[in-house]
Amino acid sequence: MYQIDWNIEELTPHQKVIADFVQKNMDSILYMTETEIAHQLHLSNATVSRFWKSIGFENFKAFKNDLKKHREISPANKLEQIMNHVESNGIQTEMLALSSFHLQETLLHFSAETFQQAIHALTTSERIFIYSPGPSEGLAHLLQFRLSRFGLTIQILPKSGHELFETLVHFTEKDTVLLFGFVQLHPETKVILSHANDIGCKSIVITDQLVSDFNTTADIVLYTSRGELWEFHSMVAPTFLLENLIIGVGMDMKEQSILQLEKLNELRKNYKDLLPR
Repeated sequence: MYQIDWNIEELTPHQKVIADFVQKNMDSILYMTETEIAHQLHLSNATVSRFWKSIGFENFKAFKNDLKKHREISPANKLEQIMNHVESNGIQTEMLALSSFHLQETLLHFSAETFQQAIHALTTSERIFIYSPGPSEGLAHLLQFRLSRFGLTIQILPKSGHELFETLVHFTEKDTVLLFGFVQLHPETKVILSHANDIGCKSIVITDQLVSDFNTTADIVLYTSRGELWEFHSMVAPTFLLENLIIGVGMDMKEQSILQLEKLNELRKNYKDLLPR
């Protein structure tokens, strides 16, 4: 753990308060501003700004840079953090509280108008392409499985490389591309959005960022809470949002979706002896 050799005797009372806050919040201090620190501690921005020189740094940025060198944000760090909480509170209690928080955060920033725009884009497209890097891959397969049952044409895009171009070349203005954009705008995501914009292909991004490049590069942006960058990332709220999208699409194209599901049921009956469930 990153340690600072605090020279307590030379710190003022206010500086001791800041020092205590910094030591207790090493996991999150990298992502805070001086204003946020000052607000939480009921101190002035100037007091917080002067603090860094008192502990040997030119400014807050210099302190953050030094902290980054010694503290890597990694999957192991995030798992360790959530495990520490679980040990003190119990798995079920902690995870239920965490899931509830993410669902509430998702609903807090939910826009019914934007949600309906996403449903309309999905139901009126000739094809739906899905880009799902990293942990969102499972969500993509869930979406593909459910929407295909309604008779929609779904294709999951390759993760990267020249294979991606082989699919992008088939985009048209009658299609929609749905991307999972968690944490940051990947180069592949940037290319997909740029190409979709150039040809008039509708784009939907599901992201855990309220303010990001997606707000200006995608046609439709849906927010879902997963946790801060330094925290264990929960997929409960993204799954919740996705299942709402699936139901919304099914309701929007009710006759077709029911007809397709009836056809599926008929196939199962016809071949139940050859392919029992």
